[in-house]
Amino acid sequence: MVETDRLSFAYGTRPILREMALAVPPGSIYGFLGPNGAGKSTTLRLLLGLLRAPAGTVRLFGHDLARHRVALLGRVGALIENPSLYDHLSGLANLEVTRRLRGLARGRSEEVLALVGLTEAAHRPVREYSLGMRQRLGLGLALLPDPDLLILDEPTNGLDPNGIIDMRELLRRLQQEQGKTILLSSHLISEIERVATHVGIIQHGQLVFQGGMAELHNRQVARRHIVIETDCAATCCHLLPAGLGEATVASAGTLLLPYQSREQLAKVARHLVLAGQPLYQLSCRQPTLEETFLHLTETSPVL
Repeated sequence: MVETDRLSFAYGTRPILREMALAVPPGSIYGFLGPNGAGKSTTLRLLLGLLRAPAGTVRLFGHDLARHRVALLGRVGALIENPSLYDHLSGLANLEVTRRLRGLARGRSEEVLALVGLTEAAHRPVREYSLGMRQRLGLGLALLPDPDLLILDEPTNGLDPNGIIDMRELLRRLQQEQGKTILLSSHLISEIERVATHVGIIQHGQLVFQGGMAELHNRQVARRHIVIETDCAATCCHLLPAGLGEATVASAGTLLLPYQSREQLAKVARHLVLAGQPLYQLSCRQPTLEETFLHLTETSPVL
């Protein structure tokens, strides 16, 4: 649905993106993660033709954006940062302005209001809307032409917990019931984990991971480790045979060991007990998505 090939961009002599190879599958919710300044917003602006890339290509729906810009963007809905709304007009009137400009069918505004859960507030002026309602109305504007692809930049930014939950459920419905493909930029790692089917992680203008959530979870599993709580971690470290893995002293009483198997756990416990070392806790711990994200972004090269 979205592909980039060697997509690069710089502000003056400062590189922002370098040979970005994004691949968003049809029907997915693609979570686009990265620290502030990593290049997320710049990437989205390039995908929407708001910036022109000096190198590389952008393909939407299998076609080159540079050659078919108008036709391709007609199939895309976008919400970048805060939506631009007329505060003195009602929610319905805001949608109607855009609907008429785009020559869309009558009744489409009411359909979109129902879709984003704003039917009851349709005739209230937007200045009375909460931040969450304004975000949903902005999403409604993006949905007016019934796009095949939605590109959303931090759609939960500034929302309270209830607003975040509402937005999450709405995105799921759009993907599952409406068949939309959604490219979602966010810094809320926990939200991406709850809603995304695929993930791309960017750091210093380069993708450090791209794939399905299952693949990312496999990386988490691969980094599991055993946590050993004892009196003296350094002593236990020297007592454990090399075949059980390379142990690391995390603190005076905590030892970490790369996880291999359940049998390894049993051998660790047996060796320490037979050596007369107190064993207060022995557990297997898997890194969270946030820890995996930090590992990927902290170990990636700086441009």
